[in-house]
Amino acid sequence: MNKKFYITTPIYYPSAKPHMGHAYSSIVSDFFARLKKIQGFEVFFLTGTDEHGQKIQRAAENKKKDPLKFCDEISATFKDLSKILNLSNNDFIRTTEVRHKKSVENLWKVLEKKKEIYLSKYSGWYSVSDEAFYSEDEIEDDGDLKISKLSGSKVEWVEEESYFFKLSKWQEPLLSFYDENPDFILPKTRKNEVVSFVRAGLKDLSISRKSFTWGIKVPSNNEHVIYVWLDALTNYISALNYPDQNNDLYKKFWPADVHIIGKDILRFHAIYWPAFLLAADIKPPKRVYGHGWILSGDEKMSKSKGNILDPLEIIEKYGLDPLRYYLLKEVSFGNDGNISNEKLESCINSDLANNYGNLCQRVVSFCEKNIGLKVPTSEEFNEDDLKILKNYQNNFEDLITNIDNQNINFYLNFIVDQLFKANKYFNDQEPWKRKDDKKRLNTIVYVSLEIIRKISILLYPIIPESSLKALNIFNIKEIDIDFSTILNNNYLSPGSNINKIDILFNKIKND
Repeated sequence: MNKKFYITTPIYYPSAKPHMGHAYSSIVSDFFARLKKIQGFEVFFLTGTDEHGQKIQRAAENKKKDPLKFCDEISATFKDLSKILNLSNNDFIRTTEVRHKKSVENLWKVLEKKKEIYLSKYSGWYSVSDEAFYSEDEIEDDGDLKISKLSGSKVEWVEEESYFFKLSKWQEPLLSFYDENPDFILPKTRKNEVVSFVRAGLKDLSISRKSFTWGIKVPSNNEHVIYVWLDALTNYISALNYPDQNNDLYKKFWPADVHIIGKDILRFHAIYWPAFLLAADIKPPKRVYGHGWILSGDEKMSKSKGNILDPLEIIEKYGLDPLRYYLLKEVSFGNDGNISNEKLESCINSDLANNYGNLCQRVVSFCEKNIGLKVPTSEEFNEDDLKILKNYQNNFEDLITNIDNQNINFYLNFIVDQLFKANKYFNDQEPWKRKDDKKRLNTIVYVSLEIIRKISILLYPIIPESSLKALNIFNIKEIDIDFSTILNNNYLSPGSNINKIDILFNKIKND
């Protein structure tokens, strides 16, 4: 197999329990990973936790716990979440692992050897919450506090000895890299932000701290801890067993095809990360996609605001697949999105229960009563049959192109449109009135079954558990799903057995 695809979530900062934003990034990444897999790609899908830094150290101290023990407990909740969300990830990286430490130390040594690092003194505004440095024009007064304009997080004035990375040296090479790789940063609005920031001038970046101890020590000076972002970003290659660049994992999958991240950490991924890699003579990833925030009301969710939406509570009440579908369909990928119980319930009732679940049950039930649980023999397709079947052939290349550009909205809109057309087709053809014309009745049922099969394949990356129940109508197992078969209008074998289907989605009833 020569088609490879490497996708990553951000590695999550386990200073508190997971929230809906974490779930969103993970579900989106899983969607792309599953879709690429059924396209015949060998997929490597990585998620994990970023466990070093002052924020973690302070959180552990507040709990009166050893930092590693604290991280073990919180990281476990994120690992559990990956299972609860039914993620198909191949690996779960922790930055406290030995394999990661070796990678970070090696990258530091390479940068040091290439004279990209020097020792000096740092003085400036620092946010412990964001683990980020801010310039004077990026902060503002909030009462007695100074806060970041970008995140709203408190900043503190810091003065200490620090190692610096020669980021300013990479200003022009980065701008050239963006020009040569126009789709490196998506969506385009995010690219414009990054390019504008870089053009305004880059300053050398502080990449070590002495004011806390929880982190990976600088190899040549154990009084310093490596800055959390140089540490954290390296996870994307430490999971591929860097610094061994000749091992199968690294050779197969680096550079990564796409890093899926939240827009608030775009600067680290789109500026610092490619600069570190270019300085170390390592290829940067092919793409960084900065999606929007999941809002609670009109505000970003945060622990300090007390407006965290717990994905586990939503899943317990409504189920996993409805949440996955809702987040992928109703949040316009790349923009901020809002989640509410009312919108979620409407989505479940309209799209999932009525349009999809009911279609599956109606067609299979009709087939059972009038043909038996067998795929009927279809006669020649008429104009109506061909019109709906050819939708998949006519849009196939557009589906692939849009997905390769992370345009989830196009993909979901196509599915919703096909569900509407599938229900309309079955209603308009009125097979219950064709009992005297067995050939036509059989053809209508065959076409309807084919459409259910095609739609269920399209839905698999979105709602894997439910779509597999629907594909079981045709005895299609997960391992057998092939995206390209949506082009085949004669995939089902006449006379083969089909299975009954239970209710896929219960309607939400509000008393």
